[in-house]
Amino acid sequence: MDDRIGFIGLGVMGQPMALNLAHAGIPLLVWNRTGARTEPLRAAGADVAASIEDVFRRTSTLFLMLVNERVTDEVLGRGTDAFAERVAGHLIVSTGSTSPEYSRGLAADIRTAGGRFVESPVSGSRIPAEAGRLVALVGGAADDAAEVAPLLEPLTKTVIHCGPVGHGLLMKLAVNHYLVISIAGRAEAVHFADGHGLDLDVLSEALNSGQLASDITRAKLPKLSAREFSVQAATEDGLANARLVSEAARAQGVASPLLDVAEELYREAVDLGNARIDMSSVIDAVAARDAAGHTGS
Repeated sequence: MDDRIGFIGLGVMGQPMALNLAHAGIPLLVWNRTGARTEPLRAAGADVAASIEDVFRRTSTLFLMLVNERVTDEVLGRGTDAFAERVAGHLIVSTGSTSPEYSRGLAADIRTAGGRFVESPVSGSRIPAEAGRLVALVGGAADDAAEVAPLLEPLTKTVIHCGPVGHGLLMKLAVNHYLVISIAGRAEAVHFADGHGLDLDVLSEALNSGQLASDITRAKLPKLSAREFSVQAATEDGLANARLVSEAARAQGVASPLLDVAEELYREAVDLGNARIDMSSVIDAVAARDAAGHTGS
């Protein structure tokens, strides 16, 4: 092994996160299924691995920013003979969103195989990722979390240790609970204002001048007003996060009526063909309910 940090998964979030590590002078070894996504990292001084096995062979600390649990298992070789060989002696840091139950099970399997595991889901979308302004919600043993913290600093404005494995993801679900509802709420408010012929620039001024002003409001309102949905956080990812929250709520017997409606809207937006554009495009699902006569309560 050399002194490089491994990073696998260079999608909408992973690529800017890895770039911030490289720009901070942290030596990286990166891999991505789509090779073209590695080129900005190569230009920033990172090494590009020839294979997943190459990353595990040459690093002892490895970041994963992967789309879901299935892909995470595939990369780790979980359920195969390759798993123990890959993870033994490694500190695996998963920054994606999975269920807490999955994360706890994965941590147990990695420990059994002789490795260590920290979950560090991040709160924020592409723009905060590019700016190194994410919030890391860490779950794991205190010593492991402390070891990972300096590597998270170039990616974040805040690193919060939430407790043992599972608690970081539960905290992310609580944050996402609010997020997916609030974005759907903004979309519905813009649709309401537009339906009454209000100037949407004036609506933005009113919202951004009051108590509801926030970075996400400033980012999303122009997209909603212009119907410009270049991806910051994709609609299908919003739906996946809503589903994770609703599953966790049901498992604990916790009511989530607003989330349930928001999840329906994101699912309808995906069905309209909006899966890989920004989740603000949930406004299309709201508008489609006009045509279907689903107005009012």
